[in-house]
Amino acid sequence: MIRFGRLCYERHLLVAMDGNLSALLSDGTVLCTKAGCHKGFLVDDDLLVVDRQGRKLRGQGAPTSELLMHLACYDERADIRAVVHAHPPMSIAFTIAGVSMARCVLPEVVLTLGAVPTVEYATTGTLTLADKIRPYVRDHDAILMDRHGAVCLGTSLLDAFCKLETMEHTAFITKSARDLGSVKELPPEEAVKLRSMGLKRYGGPPVAVARADEPGAGLPEACLSCSGCSHPSPSGVAPRAELKMARVVSQPLRSPEMEDRLVAAVLRSLGPS
Repeated sequence: MIRFGRLCYERHLLVAMDGNLSALLSDGTVLCTKAGCHKGFLVDDDLLVVDRQGRKLRGQGAPTSELLMHLACYDERADIRAVVHAHPPMSIAFTIAGVSMARCVLPEVVLTLGAVPTVEYATTGTLTLADKIRPYVRDHDAILMDRHGAVCLGTSLLDAFCKLETMEHTAFITKSARDLGSVKELPPEEAVKLRSMGLKRYGGPPVAVARADEPGAGLPEACLSCSGCSHPSPSGVAPRAELKMARVVSQPLRSPEMEDRLVAAVLRSLGPS
């Protein structure tokens, strides 16, 4: 846990006192980071153990203020052994801009994560936020919270961390593509094929795995009706077609009249011959 906290900091996935990590122990208790500690400089004393009701069993200080969110994840998914909550900047920027990442763009991401949903805003550290993410936890391993950050689930801390990295990498690539002009989403049939293949090959949320052979393979409607390839829309990942730039056309640089004036100016500058 100490190592992954440092990796989150080194990879610019959180700063200062942001974020928190937890792991389910073999006896059913939860190891987690404490409140008010820098994840880039974690030491043993920054970790403590709580029971599934959030009562501290061992360690110094108070548990992370986001403990309710972590416990909600373990309650909803018996297959989950670790939770990483961080503040990946590009992914959060997508939520602030109102651009959804619950779309199918990169084949490797669809294969391993599916689509990344965004939970509507709720105050950090509250039961309200914990309850809001529960339905998403059942279907997804990587989730964004509006204006707040990401929560990634895994069978281990390494697994959860890899999903966090993948999410932020996807956000960076998508943003770069938007800056270059537009985003080409995967054809719906290819997205479904990849998601079904990924659930069977790599697993995932049990609810999602059960839908692997269903039409749509559990993907959101946005992945089943492309809007970002040749017909950008405000709800898609492609930018709106409201270009604000000069139009460059091919034409002679000088007119005959301009050329005559230039020749006359040169001759005057040379003086009388």
